[in-house]
Amino acid sequence: MNSVFVTGTDTDVGKTRISVALIELLQRQHQRVAAMKPIASGCEMTNVGLRNDDALKLAEQANVDLAYDVINPYAFAPAIAPHIAADQVDVAVELTVIKQRFDVIQQQADVVVVEGAGGWLVPINSTETIESLAVALNLPVILVVDIRLGCINHALLTVKAIESTGLKLQGWVANNFGRNAESIEIAETLTQRIWAPCLGYVPILEANESAADYLVLK
Repeated sequence: MNSVFVTGTDTDVGKTRISVALIELLQRQHQRVAAMKPIASGCEMTNVGLRNDDALKLAEQANVDLAYDVINPYAFAPAIAPHIAADQVDVAVELTVIKQRFDVIQQQADVVVVEGAGGWLVPINSTETIESLAVALNLPVILVVDIRLGCINHALLTVKAIESTGLKLQGWVANNFGRNAESIEIAETLTQRIWAPCLGYVPILEANESAADYLVLK
């Protein structure tokens, strides 16, 4: 498997859980797997600087050891959209910086799992979005869909936007599958309308379960 960019239909749909699971699954295949969370809001101040919980989870699972500021070059305290958080602290998010960090990571790993922020068209500065970031890294995309009311429209719009860039949609993941009675019908609808394969149906998990057990790489 090549390096991948993990995006979601919205914020709080399980991108980190699926990214961690992808890292674990690749490690089971004896890969050296690195993680990257280029932009993160909602970071907490620690004695070593701002740290993001999602980025730390990715780093903990990865088996390529990297400095935190390489994994997460843009860390912001406010739990708001990245471009707003960056404006509040007078920081400009630059794709060239992220690309430089990514290139450093890629040289040390077989695979890099890059997790986006929010949804596909969330702004990261005055002119660019998460989509711009994925295009700059030129990575195939895995889409995480939280199986809930409204996800069909969000998923299909996101798929259409990904396809318009020319990037490969490697697959999509049905997250929190089985949470409601309509989960099967929703997943079937998406399967009929998304040409890329479904990489897994991940239910709500118990504390001792791993989402990696529900994924298949294609």
